[in-house]
Amino acid sequence: MLNDEYQGLFDIRRLALLVEVVEQGSITSAADLMMYTPSAVSQQLRKLEQEVGQPLLNRRSRGVVPTEAGQVLAAHARKIVGQMKAAQSDLDQIAGLNRGSLAVGTFPTLAGSFLPVVIRAFKKRYPAIGLSVRSARFDQLVSDLQSGITGICLLWDYPWNRFHDDSIRLTEVFQESTVLLVSRSHPLADREEIRMEELKKESWIVRAEAHPVVEVLQRAAHNAGFEPSIGFLANDYQEAQAMVSVGMGVALAPKTAVALLHPEVKVISIGDAAPLRRILLAQRQDKVYAPAEVAFQSTLLELAREHAGDYL
Repeated sequence: MLNDEYQGLFDIRRLALLVEVVEQGSITSAADLMMYTPSAVSQQLRKLEQEVGQPLLNRRSRGVVPTEAGQVLAAHARKIVGQMKAAQSDLDQIAGLNRGSLAVGTFPTLAGSFLPVVIRAFKKRYPAIGLSVRSARFDQLVSDLQSGITGICLLWDYPWNRFHDDSIRLTEVFQESTVLLVSRSHPLADREEIRMEELKKESWIVRAEAHPVVEVLQRAAHNAGFEPSIGFLANDYQEAQAMVSVGMGVALAPKTAVALLHPEVKVISIGDAAPLRRILLAQRQDKVYAPAEVAFQSTLLELAREHAGDYL
């Protein structure tokens, strides 16, 4: 049982009704907004006046005006009602992070490097959220996001082909460099950095099916004054590394693609010969982001700041 200190506390619903009546200047208008009948509002306000022990409203032919006591109580009630709304919002946020699910779209190089770091941290912080990850090609990632199959997704672009869609909000996560892959028996394997001009006579291993890294190579090679000689078309970066390791050629790759490096492959910097690739967080513009999405974004960007130097 509450002690005497709390016996005089007022009903929050009656306080909310008082605020609305004072602001509207009319019991009928307040009743409409609060979805009560005017008689029910009047009844609740009479009970509140009994609790207070003095009149709160002066009834007039065209509405009501607060008494001095009504003005004082309404001023306090506004703060109380506002705080209760904030409390409900906070509780809703917590509830949102203790149930539900989140689907994230990504692409293979990020799924094999940075994203597992984010997933590990997110699952530790929010173990009740069911997290699923879909790895796909660029166009499918965008389609899944727009159709609601995924709540958020990770994309990438290069300076010559910036991604833009008015329906999608983009946040840069980090930028990554392109690196050269050579076998450990290659004459250049002891170098830490090399210029593209020195690679004119090399045979190149590239990704098949017009993969974007092909354009990266072509642009870098053309800027260095040569046409690259393609010696092997690989289906993925692991296959490309395997061919590099046995001397079938050299290759370019985004740095996230070599997070799992073949033991017989050496990574060499090509400086600024190839532009940086942007890694992007994509979200639909037209939706209210669920608490789980906000939490995942926060975790993602926090860890991206910590690991930003790993991919340059």
